[in-house]
Amino acid sequence: MAKLNKAKLHEAGGFHRAEHAHGRCVGRALDRAEALCRQRGARLTRMRRRVLELIWDSHKAVKAYDLLDRLSESEKSVRPPTVYRSLEFLMAHGLVHRVDSLNAFVGCSGSDEWHDAQFLICRECGEVSEMEGAAIGQAVARQAAVAGFTVRRQMVELHGECPSCAVS
Repeated sequence: MAKLNKAKLHEAGGFHRAEHAHGRCVGRALDRAEALCRQRGARLTRMRRRVLELIWDSHKAVKAYDLLDRLSESEKSVRPPTVYRSLEFLMAHGLVHRVDSLNAFVGCSGSDEWHDAQFLICRECGEVSEMEGAAIGQAVARQAAVAGFTVRRQMVELHGECPSCAVS
């Protein structure tokens, strides 16, 4: 088996190393969201920003009702439609992804452009990492085209163990 190079894995959009500064990670995500919304003339409301902040609170996928529970701690009358509308806005602007197999959401760490998503999902600790793999998306689209199929949305989800859980 090839030796795992954690630095290369991290550079490719893999799991976070021990020295990962999560506070800066969240700050960058929120700054990016504000800048993108301003650039697009979209409004990042206080609620949308708070939902995004809660999603980025960890690198694990978050279910909508977990967001609702967390929001209810500080917001008096938050209802499910409010959370779902915020999630729809954040997805439409490429700020979060829905991880279908988990029925949950993660922050988008990719580019500012819409892109196909590939995720590494740890079965042990629950961490989800977005992978930068344009070649994967292109290969899937080529194979689909050979079959006469037109791809409208593509998401690849790989379930296994992250480097930390694989060694423990």
